[in-house]
Parts: sequence; structure tokens; C-alpha cells
Amino acid sequence: MVVPLAARYVAAAVGVLLVVTAGSSVIGTLIVPRSVSSWLTRKVDQIVNAAFVLITKPVHDFRRRDRILATHAATVLIAQIAAWLLMFFVGFSLIFWPLEPGGITEAFRLAGPGLWQIGSDEARSGLQRGLLDVASVIGIVTITLQIAYLPTLYTEFNRRENAVTLLTARAGVPSWGPELLARTHYALGSGVSTVDTLPQLYAEWESWAAEVGESHTTYLPLVRFRSPKPLSSWVTSLLAVLDSAALMLSLNPSTAPVVSARLCLRAGFICFGDVARAMGFDIPFEPDPSLGISLSYEDFLEAVALMRLVDFPIERPPEDAWRDFVGWRVNYEQAAFAIAYAIDAVPAMWSGPRRNKKIGPIRPLRPPYGRPSGDGDGKKPGPGGPTTGPAADGTPTTAR
Repeated sequence: MVVPLAARYVAAAVGVLLVVTAGSSVIGTLIVPRSVSSWLTRKVDQIVNAAFVLITKPVHDFRRRDRILATHAATVLIAQIAAWLLMFFVGFSLIFWPLEPGGITEAFRLAGPGLWQIGSDEARSGLQRGLLDVASVIGIVTITLQIAYLPTLYTEFNRRENAVTLLTARAGVPSWGPELLARTHYALGSGVSTVDTLPQLYAEWESWAAEVGESHTTYLPLVRFRSPKPLSSWVTSLLAVLDSAALMLSLNPSTAPVVSARLCLRAGFICFGDVARAMGFDIPFEPDPSLGISLSYEDFLEAVALMRLVDFPIERPPEDAWRDFVGWRVNYEQAAFAIAYAIDAVPAMWSGPRRNKKIGPIRPLRPPYGRPSGDGDGKKPGPGGPTTGPAADGTPTTAR
């Protein structure tokens, strides 16, 4: 069957559209230093994510799930460049079709070498040779940009994870806001509270949140880069810091580091909101306080009880502080939960639901016994002491 020349020119126009679409996606993703919406990269991310959801669905042990999901980001990057090159290949093949008397098969055979090498002996005219050179340059530039893109990703990843790793000594693994405050006051059983270091911590995490918000919206695959340790996550770490700041402002309004805590909260919920919107979630810029939060008052009382276990100084009764805590947390909870669910982050305390309902919240792991304050006279061990909680597979276990 001979396809009319007019139909071939229509196909060539479609080919130009494919090349332009793929080219704009490459430029927006790899070159433009801001979040640029691309339906192509979003579709690739959705397809890869659907595949990993299917693969991990029967896996109920979180550590095994984490090992599988550790390859998610790399798979997205590979699928991304494969999609670009495929669109270029199909696009240039359609462009060659009206110029190739041998038909669509010969057009595809001509376009193939054009993307992988400079020039081709198969070109029959100056126009074909020119198009082949353009295809070659586009193919080489796309691969080169992707290769140059990787060091940037891993540099940002290492900067992000350095702060996450340092936080584990303060906030436990997985990190949790009340645990952060309790351990900071307990100070490894030294008997000297280090609550006065919280302003510096909040200032550092304010800067960290601003950097992550910028880098993870510009280079969206970073969102799915998982921490080297299965029970750590950038999402739950930032959430723990924000919860600790909200607790301090709610329970101790007169002694809390008001300015640094408020600035940290502001930077944190902007970070969560920007990243969630870049991922395609419908997160309002100004949250509705009337929606409330998912945590219950009983959850809040549990946190207060943990802090009192180590004699953490608390000014206000929980019933008075609860409303203020809700007012702070409503700013960032929705976005944080959406991101944590999407990347299947470690199910830390107060971090929302996950895809696998059989894996419950994991309490921070603690050493079997901490050094009590004073001279070891048998005082309560506090956050350095024994505790029980669900393990990584959701079953009760003694924390280590």
C-alpha cells in the first residue's frame, strides 16, 4: 500500500511536534534552573511509580520494601532518557518519511544511525544529511546533559543526607518530634540539658529546608532518592523538626526560641508545599485551619508524657497547648503526608498513612539502657532507656 505524499507530510508534522516536545522536556528538566512542568517526565514518573507499587504490594516487611524502592529513582532517570531518545527516534523517522522513497521502514532505518552517530552514508540528499546531523547533535547533547545531570543530583543528595544523619542522634531512628525534645533535654544522661542548642538547630534546618525546597523542585527525581539507612528519610526528619518546634511554641511560649522556631516552621511548610505541588499534588498555598489535623489529642498527650518522663520543663497544661499545636501543624501536615505516602517513606510516628496498611508506625529505636542523670542511682532512664514499639515489619519488639 502506497501512502499518499500529503499523508506523509502530515506524519512529518507530527514528527516535528514529537521532537519539539522531547526537546523542550530535556531543556526544562536538565537545563532550566527551576521547576518546569513537563507532561512527558510526569508520565514517565507515573508509569515507573505504578510498576514499583505493583512490585512492592505483596512485600510486608519494610526493610525489604526499602531495598526494592532504593532503585526507584535510578529507574526513573533511565526511563526518562529512554523516553526522550525514543521520541526523538520516532519523530525524526516521521520527518524523514516524505524524503525517503523506500517508505516508512527505510525512514526508521535512516533515523536510527542518525541519533547514535554523526552523519550517515545512507543519506541521499543534502536535506537528509542536514537532518541527520541535527538528529546526531540532539542525541549526543541529550546523553551528555543526562550524564552531567547526575553529579548535580548526588551533590544535592549528599548535602541533604548529611543533616538527616546528624539528626538521628537527637530525634531517634525513625525521627520523631517529641523524641527530639526529650533527647535534647536528656542529653545522653549527662544531667545537663542541651535545650539551649535548639535555636541553632532550628536555624540550621531553616536553611536546610530552603535548600531542599529549591533543589527538589528543580531536580524532581531527588524526591525519590532514599536515605542510605532504611529507617531514615528526609521527609520524616523535616517533619520531626517542625513538630518539635510546634511543641515548643505551644507548650513553652515564654521560654521557647520563638524567632528561630517560627522561621524554621515557615521554611519547612514552604518546602513541603513547593515539593508537593511540583509532584502534582493539589496543596493550597494557604492552609485552611478549620480542616484540623489527623493527630488525636491522645497522640498529643502521649508526646507530653514522653517529655515529662525526662522532666522536660513544660509551662502550659496540654489542654491549653493543644489548640496552638494544631494551629501550627495544620500548615505542613497535608503536604508532608502526601509526599511521605507517594515515596513510601519510613512510617515514622506522626507521619501519616502508607500504601501497605499492615506496616504500622515505627517508634524510634533506643539503646537498651541509657545512663541516668546523676551518679547512676537508679533514676528513670528516659529516652536513652528501654522501650517497646513496632518493629520495621509492624510487629512488637524491644527497641535496640
